Amino acid sequence: MIDLTWHGRVAVITLNRPEKRNALNIELCNALRDAVRSAVAGGTRAIVLTGNGTSFCSGADLGGVYTADFRDALYDMLRTVTDAPVPVVAAVNGPAIGAGTQLALAADLRVAAPTAVFGIPTAKIGLAVDPWTIRRFALLAGPGTARAVLLACDQLDAEQARSCGFVARVGTVDDAIAWAEDLAELAPLTVGYSKQVLNSLFEPELDPVASKELFEAFEGCWASEDLVEGARARAEKRPPRFEGR
Repeated sequence: MIDLTWHGRVAVITLNRPEKRNALNIELCNALRDAVRSAVAGGTRAIVLTGNGTSFCSGADLGGVYTADFRDALYDMLRTVTDAPVPVVAAVNGPAIGAGTQLALAADLRVAAPTAVFGIPTAKIGLAVDPWTIRRFALLAGPGTARAVLLACDQLDAEQARSCGFVARVGTVDDAIAWAEDLAELAPLTVGYSKQVLNSLFEPELDPVASKELFEAFEGCWASEDLVEGARARAEKRPPRFEGR
């Protein structure tokens, strides 16, 4: 489900579940987390994340997305990507929807193919992403773009994502690897320090006590009747009827 290859001092981690468009399940989240840790332990200077096939990551595998175990595996993996002591480049080779957008934003830099599409359509299925995801997306893409994506379920194509600053470059996986190879030649202590400062200044740890209302609202979405309705509607292949309960 995960391929880890090396280009000099660059580790390339590829989601390899093309029959499911690289949708994330618990096993794939854990494998991706372990691959990042293995790359760091192996001395990588930069990491590239990409997907096999035409999709980067189509989101969460909806067969298991509604469980607490999946949530734990997803956020553990995302924290591992964000906290990696080396720069992480997401080579978004195609659609990155829902958890796929979360994976792309967990990286430090994003290179998007012209076929890339980003979206977080949680409001269409009664799910919710955590406060960290919303804050980081707003910081990277801008608050106006974040509102359109999160409140209206708009999608961003590659050029829109580049224009708002969410994507640094439009290009191929090879372009992303070439950029990562350039990053790998830079002073690693300086790069690691800069990443640590950027994360700590702009994204200090969200305190569940101080941000109690945010976390209660997040958990409320996951405990709602609307979430059950979203799952039921998808299984029955009909539009959901949300009641706000």
